[in-house]
Amino acid sequence: MGKSARAAAAVAAAAAPSPPPPQPPQPPPSQAEPAPEAEAEAEAEVNPRTGSPFSRRFKKLLERRKKLALWAQREKVRDALAKHAAVVVGAAPGSGKSTQIPQFVIEAGYPRTGKQIACTQPRRLVATAVARRVAQEMDVSLGEEVGYSVLYLTDGVLLREILSDRFLEKYEVIILDEVHLRTLATDILLGYLKNLLSSNARPDLKLVVMSSQYEATKFKEYLKSGRIVQPSPTLHPIEIMHEQQPVEDYIKKAIEIVERVLTTEPNGDILVFLTGSEEIDSFCWNLKKVVADLGDKIGAVNVLRFTLRCLLINKRRKGGPIGRKVVVSTDIGESSLAIEGIVYVIDCGYTKQKVYNAQLNVESLLILPISRANAQRRSALARRTASGKCFRLYSKQRFLSAQAEVSPEIFRANLASIVLLMKKIGIEDFANLDLMDPPHAEMVERAFETLKCLGALDGEGTLTDLGELISHFPLDPQMSRMIVTSPMFRCSNEILSIAAMLS
Repeated sequence: MGKSARAAAAVAAAAAPSPPPPQPPQPPPSQAEPAPEAEAEAEAEVNPRTGSPFSRRFKKLLERRKKLALWAQREKVRDALAKHAAVVVGAAPGSGKSTQIPQFVIEAGYPRTGKQIACTQPRRLVATAVARRVAQEMDVSLGEEVGYSVLYLTDGVLLREILSDRFLEKYEVIILDEVHLRTLATDILLGYLKNLLSSNARPDLKLVVMSSQYEATKFKEYLKSGRIVQPSPTLHPIEIMHEQQPVEDYIKKAIEIVERVLTTEPNGDILVFLTGSEEIDSFCWNLKKVVADLGDKIGAVNVLRFTLRCLLINKRRKGGPIGRKVVVSTDIGESSLAIEGIVYVIDCGYTKQKVYNAQLNVESLLILPISRANAQRRSALARRTASGKCFRLYSKQRFLSAQAEVSPEIFRANLASIVLLMKKIGIEDFANLDLMDPPHAEMVERAFETLKCLGALDGEGTLTDLGELISHFPLDPQMSRMIVTSPMFRCSNEILSIAAMLS
């Protein structure tokens, strides 16, 4: 949770004024009234949110928005929100889920009664980038409409807000994005919010769940209510190529394919998937040498790591064109803001995951094969705007034998911090959450043992005063206990430094 906590300063919320105090739950209206400016906004000359004329950038972005697959679903989203407590949106990467749905919700007349719209992202980088993008598309400054009425934050930050606001009463609409990634925080939030809706504890709450098009039906069946909004995808042709033999060094192989694309294939940017920063550093360093050797044969080439700058970069910069982009990313590139101009995708076939061994009580960072769903999302990025090519650095047989979907993080994570949070808010058992995939009993048992050893729970499993204290830390319970105890040994500064490095 350490990284998630720091994310609050990175997203738009940091720039926003303090929100008004929570209002008591109110009965839902029979139908959401659309904002009066929603229909005419595209044709208006003055931004109704600021009172100033629309900028040139707004008008250019508006034309791009109209080309997105979800633009035609505005009325369906509005109608679904008016009639259902839960709405599931299933769409392909690049269709506009993350940026358009929050704007459609605002156009539908939300939020009302001084509340807010929360939109979660599993990753801090994407939460920051999406908040900036939506502010640009609405032609407002970050911290006005975006950052106040609609708040972008990580799923971990919203989960911890339950500690101080059990019914999340400050929010009228909660949007959970990228739920198909099955992060621990998103799965817990989904189960918790489902319970809030089914128990009628928040009759005014609207829940929007956004996933890839492949998993949308599964999430609707899990929620047992609501409506699916699925745009018809625009499918451009794609050529997928597999390796005939196992690839021993996929970094070297990826560089060879990039060189071949740059020298023999038509114009188009390249997206390369690797597993982590060390691999990306090695790839970029070696590729830049290859590009320098090729010189004028390939023209200008910009090798970029997948960063916020990469997401926001324009096709031109001062001094001339930036040339072809080669963007190198971890699996974060699968489900975030789409990068303009990608025509070629190179997929190493692996991802890096944190895996907890309950028997040894040890967490490891392992490089593991991706699922078929991961592979499909990666290849789909090459066909978003035009026909493209995907080079898979593994055999077709390996693809067909791979796991069908992403393994939920709840099966491989240390659950101690989640158990502590649940105890704090009065939930005694995971069974009470009605999770989509309950954790293994062994993992839950190990979490209870850890918390008892730390003194956070007593022998009966009841939260102790120490447990109450460390539950407020957005850290693993072991680190929280270490920080709380450090003044006794006069080593607080040293322990805080160690905790910062470990988190």
